[in-house]
Amino acid sequence: MKKVLVSRRDFFRGSSTAGLMFVGNTPSAKGGNRTAAAAKSVPADSEASGAAISGEGNMKFRVLYTSSHLPEAARKVIVKAHGGFAVDRRPGKGETYFALPGAGILQISPDLKSIQILNTPESMKNVNLHDTALWIDPEDSTPYLVFPANEVGKIFTTTLDGTLVSTLDAPTAGDAFEQPAVHDYFLGGGNFAPTGVTYLDGLYYVTTGYCNLDFVLTAQVPPGNASEAVWNDLAFGGRGDGPRHLQTGHAVTVYPGAKQLAVTDRRHSAIKRFTRYGHYLSTLPMPMGSLPCSIDFLDEYTLVPTLVGPEPGPGAPIYILRNDQLISSIFPKSDLGLENFQHNHKAVLRKVGGKLYIIVQAWNPGDFAILEQVT
Repeated sequence: MKKVLVSRRDFFRGSSTAGLMFVGNTPSAKGGNRTAAAAKSVPADSEASGAAISGEGNMKFRVLYTSSHLPEAARKVIVKAHGGFAVDRRPGKGETYFALPGAGILQISPDLKSIQILNTPESMKNVNLHDTALWIDPEDSTPYLVFPANEVGKIFTTTLDGTLVSTLDAPTAGDAFEQPAVHDYFLGGGNFAPTGVTYLDGLYYVTTGYCNLDFVLTAQVPPGNASEAVWNDLAFGGRGDGPRHLQTGHAVTVYPGAKQLAVTDRRHSAIKRFTRYGHYLSTLPMPMGSLPCSIDFLDEYTLVPTLVGPEPGPGAPIYILRNDQLISSIFPKSDLGLENFQHNHKAVLRKVGGKLYIIVQAWNPGDFAILEQVT
């Protein structure tokens, strides 16, 4: 039976209906004002010293860095932030990548202490790259970054140093899709606005939540030849209110350890789970009224930043789940004083030295912050 979720403030005041659960035919997945001082490190006993914190239980966070931690060229354009992050989770790595229009691709060091701007092709530097994913070629273990550019309708693939490998243009009516609705959409001149991308078993999976299509499209990426990405016939989802349908399918992520996909269904306040073949499996509901923007997995934790929360006043929350149960809500604006964080866009979890960190972007206006777990 699907449970009805309550607001964050009711949730953490003893509500008995606050559990999160999958609905479907598969079991749960495992898996004030900103100041310059806010960018500096605060002692680990910040809760006792009165420093601003947000969250519940052992998932409380404080501000470690604000956008003042970014290179100057990135600070100048931070209000345009409207993208997402990818972490190199290979052993011995740990870099985090994202992009800002007007600055290009940025790389955060594994220890989070430094951020550099990579040489970025002109075709990518000044457009909005709405998300970032990192994948490893199964043929030769080469790592790549892939970016969906929602404003120009392209998918860019680069190496980790920013070298452009391929540009996949928008689909046309000449591309074969198994869903007639997709063919008809492009035949009729429908726009292509990709919002999220991930890679699994030789395919890019691309969400299209900023256009009326709202299907997850796929593109073939030949092993050992990332420059030859072409559109594939598999497409699933589609705009609607049924279990398999989407209403602003905003981001797509691979479940760790499973060849399955999580799609953030923003208007339905849900995360929807599909097989790699596009078969609908289940729904993980978020608190009613929240608009989930992305989903990230680390160990047993799931991170879900939201564009809007159940209560508009305090700004949107960032949810942390463990084994599909909501365990903490972080409010960057009202609790941590990050005034621009009325709307969270996309975020990732990092673990450094046994402590968790949240790297997050705000949208409209854009902003950037790194939050540190209070221990």
